[in-house]
Amino acid sequence: MEAYLGIDVGSVTTKFAVLDEKDELVTSLYSRTQGRPVDVIQESMEVIKNRLPGAEFKGVGTTGSARYLAGVVVGADVVKNEVTAHAVGSSHYIPDVQTIIEIGGQDSKIIIMRDGIVTDFGMNTVCAAGTGSFLDQQAGRLNIKIEDFGSLALGSRTAVRIAGRCTVFAESDMIHKQQMGYGVEDILYGLCEALARNYLNNIGLGKEILPPVAFQGGVASNVGIVRAFEEALKTEIIVPPNHQVMGAIGVALLAHENSLANGGVSKFKGYGVSDMEYATSSFECKACSNICEIIQIKVGRKLVARWGGRCDKWDDVNG
Repeated sequence: MEAYLGIDVGSVTTKFAVLDEKDELVTSLYSRTQGRPVDVIQESMEVIKNRLPGAEFKGVGTTGSARYLAGVVVGADVVKNEVTAHAVGSSHYIPDVQTIIEIGGQDSKIIIMRDGIVTDFGMNTVCAAGTGSFLDQQAGRLNIKIEDFGSLALGSRTAVRIAGRCTVFAESDMIHKQQMGYGVEDILYGLCEALARNYLNNIGLGKEILPPVAFQGGVASNVGIVRAFEEALKTEIIVPPNHQVMGAIGVALLAHENSLANGGVSKFKGYGVSDMEYATSSFECKACSNICEIIQIKVGRKLVARWGGRCDKWDDVNG
């Protein structure tokens, strides 16, 4: 089977998606990165090998915050940013999508599309108040499983307004509401509304949010958040299939497109990457006032890649 692999390595989770020659999803993986992206990539490649032993990869793409690292490890043909990957993935399932809401574990983004082209976007990578980690933390405080968060929130009869601009304020406000005797369901839906409100007032500020609206990323599994966005925007929110791995699907589609353009020749290193020993390190370049942090990766003693500089001084690994 000819296949195309997409890898999305984020700070919290790592996603794999394998597409066939018809761009149908064959299999996918969703794992915790746990601060060790190389190990998780190698472990995931071993799982893919066992699931699809006869697959012949004609194209491989990487995206996410660790896309360059992942690209070096597996031998990627395409390395793209998350905005591009999510836009391509969403358009594959919802061709006329105009707004994409994406909320992950540590960051969130909004992508505005018109006629299949990205015209604007916004990202939040600084504050966790509008991300999945915010919900994880509050679910832990209420002693409930994050998987039950959304269904319990939908049981709310009178949602409580929670200050959601900051995790610290949200926690103190939530505790105060508990002490006032509000039920767990009402507090949970109040948190859903707080997240949606925080997202729209910050990342979505000044953006023209038009339907169809797609919602993807891990947080899209939370039906309480979906309803909160629907009520805030007064429109249907579409959660596409495989929304958790949409970035990986998008970059796999781009890898397929690239493969068609170059005759199916791929730089993929094969399943052997699972057994290679990689080491990463960094240093500061003091050649100018930018003081760039240069990341480098070695296989054994061989330096195979560097990145992170604003110029091309360190691009040649043999230099």
